[in-house]
Amino acid sequence: MQELTCDTCRTTVLVEKYSPSHTSVQWLDDAAHVCPEFARRVAAGEHVSAIPTCPALRRSIEEATRAGSIATDTQRTEPVRGDLRAARTS
Repeated sequence: MQELTCDTCRTTVLVEKYSPSHTSVQWLDDAAHVCPEFARRVAAGEHVSAIPTCPALRRSIEEATRAGSIATDTQRTEPVRGDLRAARTS
């Protein structure tokens, strides 16, 4: 995963891209506390786990991908069913 800072709120997350449509984001802090969009939606009654993304963060990720700052890793490693130690590459 690669570090990325949102261009809008300056929150830093970890990002991994496996294809143009598949993006994984790992928050380094509680999203509802560090992201204004998540905070606004949680304050309005939404549960943080039901919020799919922040549009500003999504734009930052897409821009970083276009600029080459975030690489698309086409060699995704997935666990093998029934064996937590083994992994296969797809």
